[in-house]
Amino acid sequence: MIQRADDGCLIDLAQHVGFEFGKIASPRVDPPFWRKGMLKLFISHLATKKTEAGSLQEALLRFGISAFVAHSDIEPTAVWQAQIETALTSCEVLVALLHENFHASNWTDQEIGFAMGRGIPAFAVKFGEDPYGFIGRFQAFNGSRKSANILAREMFDAFRKNKQTQRRMAEIIVGLFEESESFAGAKERIGFLEELETWEPSFSSRIRSASKANRQISDSFGVADRVTDLIKRWKNSGKS
Repeated sequence: MIQRADDGCLIDLAQHVGFEFGKIASPRVDPPFWRKGMLKLFISHLATKKTEAGSLQEALLRFGISAFVAHSDIEPTAVWQAQIETALTSCEVLVALLHENFHASNWTDQEIGFAMGRGIPAFAVKFGEDPYGFIGRFQAFNGSRKSANILAREMFDAFRKNKQTQRRMAEIIVGLFEESESFAGAKERIGFLEELETWEPSFSSRIRSASKANRQISDSFGVADRVTDLIKRWKNSGKS
């Protein structure tokens, strides 16, 4: 009967017999492989696809997303399994790269199960293998013939809209705007701010201060005016 049951029934049964989701404690101090102030993303992938995972990891940094890739982030002297468990315990989102034979790995399904047990958002990217089992419930991206930069942007857009991650991403985008290092970067990031669907009162004062203190923002044509308009819009909405 269990083999024929759907995912919802299995979760209800697990809770009925005492299994509690989301109760795994996170480390008190962030491990060194996470970038400060960024979304913590665990990339579940086949060992043979570490190059593709590494390219995606690099592309995601532009969007304030720090990704853990086991085969590049684990120190040679570290206990391999313990480091992966630490990353799984402290990550905020999981993405599974579904290349052919993904399901045959001894580790990938365990990583996904760990994330689901914590109740964090999980996504899948199809690279020749369709989502299966529990992964079939994930929001899926089509990764075929897409560059790491395009895929990273699609993930960024999804995380901004996902109900579980949009508030966290709003905080991250404000931080990215404050740290703009070029005129072009300031213009791109004010665009991200204008598309936010959630807003905290502190955001208005932060971006106002940044537009005065950061020359890359203040001297970027039109950005300061867009900051003023954005603050006014949220003030009129009663959320600023």
